[in-house]
Amino acid sequence: MEIALEPGIPTYSGGLGVLAGDTVRSCADLELPMVFVTLVSRKGYLRQSIAPDGSQQESIDPWNPADHAEPLDAAVAVRIEGRPVWILPWLYMHACPHGGCAPVILLDTHLEVNDPADRGITDRLYGEGADLRLKQEIVLGIGGERILRALGFEITTWHLNEGHAALLPLSLLRRHPLGKDEPAATTLRYDAEPVRERCVFTTHTPVEAGHDRFSYDLVQRMMGDFFEIGQLRHIAGAEELNMTRLALNLSGWVNGVATRHAETAQRMFPGYHIHAVTNGVHVPTWTHPAFAALFQTVSPEWAHDPGALRGADHLADEAVWTAHRQAKGELLAEVQHRCSTALDPDLPVIVFARRMTGYKRADLLFSDLAQLRRVAREFPFQVVMAGKAHPRDEGGKALIRQVHEHARELADTLPVVFLPNYEMGLAKKMVAGADIWLNTPLPPMEASGTSGMKAALNGVPHLSVLDGWWAEACEEGANGWAIGSDGGPPAQHAGELYDKLWSTVLPLWHHDRAGWIALMKQVISRTGSRFHSQRMMRRYAAEAYLR
Repeated sequence: MEIALEPGIPTYSGGLGVLAGDTVRSCADLELPMVFVTLVSRKGYLRQSIAPDGSQQESIDPWNPADHAEPLDAAVAVRIEGRPVWILPWLYMHACPHGGCAPVILLDTHLEVNDPADRGITDRLYGEGADLRLKQEIVLGIGGERILRALGFEITTWHLNEGHAALLPLSLLRRHPLGKDEPAATTLRYDAEPVRERCVFTTHTPVEAGHDRFSYDLVQRMMGDFFEIGQLRHIAGAEELNMTRLALNLSGWVNGVATRHAETAQRMFPGYHIHAVTNGVHVPTWTHPAFAALFQTVSPEWAHDPGALRGADHLADEAVWTAHRQAKGELLAEVQHRCSTALDPDLPVIVFARRMTGYKRADLLFSDLAQLRRVAREFPFQVVMAGKAHPRDEGGKALIRQVHEHARELADTLPVVFLPNYEMGLAKKMVAGADIWLNTPLPPMEASGTSGMKAALNGVPHLSVLDGWWAEACEEGANGWAIGSDGGPPAQHAGELYDKLWSTVLPLWHHDRAGWIALMKQVISRTGSRFHSQRMMRRYAAEAYLR
């Protein structure tokens, strides 16, 4: 549903889209024969500003596809509410420095031939209401499959990135009829095995709200007789169409996005074999230029083969610190520009940048302001935060207001700034310029998380609850620190966070510069060399696509 291609194309809301963009970039690097399909989302997701009281203000974030992509001479139609809805494909071509490329097809219904009610289907990412969401998923799944056939692509394997695309294998299934149980039967039976052999499904969320469900009355109204509802109940859920369940039943290879997440998904969906392919990030995209120059001295092939970063331990301390100071200076300049706040370059900066929603616990750091003040008075530091809340997530919006309230309360002791309109360009500055990357999800709700991987490429250690990718990556004190113990009570996480900052993290930064720089180099060599999208895509190719 979303792919973060570049900062000027706001067709993404957060980590799912950024991961998809890194997948595009790595497939081009590795010259994997893949084509990507998404919606054009002409009006983007949302442009965020912050009111004086800390409230999130939202507006559209439009872009012009003609500035970045080429319209193709093809069109297909899908039938929605009995009307033909025509879809135009735009081609965005991502090329990498090695000469590889990856095509991305952007689906657009904003056409004069369409009924005015249908032109806006692909305008806004994650449109409001179940009606519009189902229309978007019809365009993505059924329309996307038809577009690729119309353009002449011969697809061997279909990879469904989250349940939004689950109508695609349903469309494939219609082309594999078995016939009728008996001559008098009124419905056809279908052979699912050929479809399952060709479909791979990645589930990304343990959060129930992340699994789209639609009433069968709505499905019948939107899709008509596309697929017989009685049969659909057998493969997509008896009470309502569950897109995740549909994808699970029509895919022969299913995976979660971290070892811990696969275990969680296995409990959520017993009876299915859930593999684990841990997410990764595109190394040259998220590495600051100053660190990229250093990595050239480790290996000229570091961008194409990030495993070479294991040699980062041998980088000169002064060179690492100079590169970090440059990246940090750029982040502080961005803070000054966006918030008119001057932070101290000689104090550590803790960064928290996530989608603003309840289980991410953006407020955990502020659970006990007296404790937080005690830590900050002994070991001064600064906090930089960012993140958007979904327009319908009132709890997420409340978190943003609370962060601003806490910032005002702490103004005499601890500088806290919130940067508005978190997006790909700002993220690059934050992951490179942080001193410490903080992550505080409520276990086991973090499927994977990748922002800490990006920070690691710039030598920034991770301070996080043991969930998602960090549960398998954490080497205590060697590449960052855990908040609490694995499986420990979440109610204790705030106290454990304060204790770790007081006793370990901040004393090291303030009193042992050589030890801190040694840690930064280990972060690159132990984390940056492992958790990248080159490794992720090689695993998908070898284990899922060529099975």
